[in-house]
Amino acid sequence: MTAVPLRPGDQLASTVCGTRVVVIRVPADRTPAITCGSSPMVPAATARTVAANGAPRTLIGKRYVDAAEDVELLCTAPGAGTLSCDGEPMTIKAAKALPASD
Repeated sequence: MTAVPLRPGDQLASTVCGTRVVVIRVPADRTPAITCGSSPMVPAATARTVAANGAPRTLIGKRYVDAAEDVELLCTAPGAGTLSCDGEPMTIKAAKALPASD
């Protein structure tokens, strides 16, 4: 599988479920392979609509990051597939802790 160069703002869609994401951050020197449900994600403009089945694993409005937190995606449509970057599962980005207001 050949990874397609990504840029912030690119929209990707799953070919196996209803998951859609927007690329928020990706290093310029890296071309990660983004998959959902073990299938490569494609540009959203070329994707056909896939019926939702099963409980959503990708959650709308959540940001997903790879292990190094170099690649960040924003989920714009939920789906039953699991997001992965270069074969490793992506996780929901943790919220930053607010400073104490003592």
